[in-house]
Amino acid sequence: MMQGCASTMMGNGTVTLSEGLAQLKCEHIPLLEKLHGLFDICSKIDKNEAVKENFAQLEPAVSTFIAELEPHSEREERILFRMMERYLGVGMGPIAVMEHEHTQAKLLIGRFFEKTAEKRDHLSLDEMKECSDFIKNAYFTLTDHFSKEENVLFPMAENMLSDEEKAELAEKIKQI
Repeated sequence: MMQGCASTMMGNGTVTLSEGLAQLKCEHIPLLEKLHGLFDICSKIDKNEAVKENFAQLEPAVSTFIAELEPHSEREERILFRMMERYLGVGMGPIAVMEHEHTQAKLLIGRFFEKTAEKRDHLSLDEMKECSDFIKNAYFTLTDHFSKEENVLFPMAENMLSDEEKAELAEKIKQI
């Protein structure tokens, strides 16, 4: 057993997470750091601080973030969520909520890339702010989502899954 990442504990006592769940939780740390960086850039754009220069930093920062988010999301969606559905049912409850939030965040980020690809170097200041808002909304969606996973879903999985399933989870997420 591995202790959950101490830096993401939320005060109500610690839940000792098995290896796979602890890995998923620990993956949130660098993702949240990148999200906070994205939010900082978006906040500067909102405040009209060097909008073009900050927007020029935003696109590559979002690309880096999504490249790290994708494998994490895959591990959750393809492995953890499917395992939990055996107990919770398909298309309802907490797994449906988690998947909906994944979809919402990806749609927001996708809209950012669509809009920036359409006009590449010809975005107006208002359009840059609109694109920035997509990322800010993804930030709010994902920070709330990670909190739900860490405080509700992962502890639920720890209590729900058998030792064999936890070992299977750990092994399968290493393959993605």
